[in-house]
Amino acid sequence: MPRLLGVDIPNDRSTVIALTYLYGVGDRTSRELCQKAGVEPNKKSRELAEDEIGRLAALLERDYVVEGPLRRQIAQNLARLRDVGCYRGVRHRRGLPVRGQQTRTNARTRKGPRKTVAGKKGVKDMR
Repeated sequence: MPRLLGVDIPNDRSTVIALTYLYGVGDRTSRELCQKAGVEPNKKSRELAEDEIGRLAALLERDYVVEGPLRRQIAQNLARLRDVGCYRGVRHRRGLPVRGQQTRTNARTRKGPRKTVAGKKGVKDMR
């Protein structure tokens, strides 16, 4: 199992697909990487030579922000929004949708499971 930037990429996948297992590398970026590194995109990742893996790793470290640094950068961006106290930061802090979606219904992914609150008792029930 080849290892790139501390992540094991699957043996049985083609190189283009296997590279997408890295955080921050999608389909387009993996194709660019294969082209720049001179690696056959359809070659299985277990068939990659050590020098090909080295070229891919060097390209990733030099030209792209992936894995740990990318996660850290995203966390810092969210922390900055929270600290500034802007609308987006407040929504992140409260765990509500950030991009203008409605919350009266259909926000269950962000809000979590429903917390049912008992209804008010009417005047007739008080007797």
